[in-house]
Amino acid sequence: MQLYFIRHGQSINNVNWNNPDYVENPDPYLTEIGLEQAQVLAAYLKERHPITDTSSWNNQNQFGFGFTHIYTSLMERAANTAVPTARALGIPLTAWVDIHEEGGIYAREKDERFQGLSGKPRSYFEQNHPELKLPDGYDESGWWNRPFESEEERQPRADKVLAELLARHGDKDGQPEERIAFVSHGGFFVRLLSAMLKLPWRQGAHDMKSWFILNNCSISRFDFHKGEIVINYLNRTEHLPAHLITA
Repeated sequence: MQLYFIRHGQSINNVNWNNPDYVENPDPYLTEIGLEQAQVLAAYLKERHPITDTSSWNNQNQFGFGFTHIYTSLMERAANTAVPTARALGIPLTAWVDIHEEGGIYAREKDERFQGLSGKPRSYFEQNHPELKLPDGYDESGWWNRPFESEEERQPRADKVLAELLARHGDKDGQPEERIAFVSHGGFFVRLLSAMLKLPWRQGAHDMKSWFILNNCSISRFDFHKGEIVINYLNRTEHLPAHLITA
């Protein structure tokens, strides 16, 4: 199995990261740059979707990507990044609730900070992205409707996602290899990487803190094969022109 982790395009929160007067949006939408990034990504992956050489080593996808499944979180910025690629490739797009960003959907205003919110209702996706396969039982009350996700809940969620991913799509005798795309978030990426490699959260050498930077609409690739996890590349952005490389 191959896993391709794609971070969402630039969101309104991303572009205002250093703005002291900005109050973060609980479920931020893509900026104009973010929408352009999503379109450029989709065009790039469409051009390189077919596997053109099945006999040569393709660890840098020089012979194509050949995605078989695309999953997205139900946060607006991720879904709106994933849809152009799913449409361009003609591959079904499925929501995977647990690949959401850390914390979930919660209020940012001072008086209500960290109060859990609802998230987008089912009708939002049915009207805007009818091709997105939604979870059973997801209705107009929203997909989150929980308290703020605590620190203690975050790593177990990533561990669960990894186990479920391997159960769904891990290599099986007599079946072709599956190539999975996750359209997700930077914080969850570090959690998932920690799950894969059993890394302690944010701990580096000499009492320093560690972090893995992902640019918007970057691509990272992991292979799971015969008891090994192989990191082929992290945070590739060469498909984006310079003005679209954002963090």
